[in-house]
Amino acid sequence: MRYTVASLVLALLVSVLSFATPGPAQDAQVPLPVPAPEPPPPPPRCGTRPITIARMQWPSAEILAEIHARLLQSQFDCSVRVVPGDLAATASSMSSNGRPTIAPELWLTRVSDIWNAAVDAQSVRAGASTFSGGDFEGWYIPGYLADAHPELASAAALKPNWAAFSAGGGKPRFISCPPDWSCAVLNRNLLKAYGLLDQVDLVEPANRLALDRAIAQAVSRREPFMFYYWQPNALLAQFDFRALDMGAYKPDDFKCLGKRDCADPQPSAFANEPVVIAFADWLASEAPEVAGYLQRASVPFSRMNELWSAQSDSASDPVAAANRFISEHPEIWGSWVGGAGIK
Repeated sequence: MRYTVASLVLALLVSVLSFATPGPAQDAQVPLPVPAPEPPPPPPRCGTRPITIARMQWPSAEILAEIHARLLQSQFDCSVRVVPGDLAATASSMSSNGRPTIAPELWLTRVSDIWNAAVDAQSVRAGASTFSGGDFEGWYIPGYLADAHPELASAAALKPNWAAFSAGGGKPRFISCPPDWSCAVLNRNLLKAYGLLDQVDLVEPANRLALDRAIAQAVSRREPFMFYYWQPNALLAQFDFRALDMGAYKPDDFKCLGKRDCADPQPSAFANEPVVIAFADWLASEAPEVAGYLQRASVPFSRMNELWSAQSDSASDPVAAANRFISEHPEIWGSWVGGAGIK
């Protein structure tokens, strides 16, 4: 009996221990969860290729190149280099190898064959219009004449209100282009179209310097006069001038206006050339924020005229003009930066 009780106690202990001691299944390691892979880092805001900006050889294009270089550096942390540019050579190089990356002032009709081929090859894109807020070419009158005669708001209003020009005595002057410029033919025919050719003293200066001098002299004498001009340009910011409404652009009529033998001239506004910020196609996929900036970055004509004028008056360089614009006009370029926010 004593042996039996001991055997039972021993059996009970073995049973308890068998439950307390992990078996082979409990000894197996429970696999730890595998962490999710880290998301790839976002692509660099400026892409992985160098950004170069063409600085063309005329004042507005020089200033624009410096403006965009500084804003892309300060607002997007891009590494940017400004390089010399030429209209045809820059368009050709952008088409063939995507360099320079950006051309801030590309006149498309003057390089139309190169541009169209580059667009077809998907090597370039057009961003925003380089300029906004006006027309490239037109007729102007001085501010003192416009203030005294607010009815002189359009080219069509000139003849019905011709008495406004009689204060000077004799025929008022219309200062046109040098005779060997194509705009001289356009202006002659437009004056015919409005019935004004015999009413004005038509002045066709010998060159650009003489044109600007004639306009400045007429203003200093407070003459009631009219003139042709284009923008962007320094002269339009150096004096108070008002652009006349030239009416609608009519392609067929404008084509005739450009011919010396136009038999029946009809009024038309001047053709507005497409001038855009051109950029290499790769920016759209590799640096979309920069591409978005370039699709918003239009400079008002009036601001560019002022920058050009200030640069001419102070004999400063385009870098100084660009710095002035950035300092004085964040309300303009801030909208270009968009969602990135102004730094």
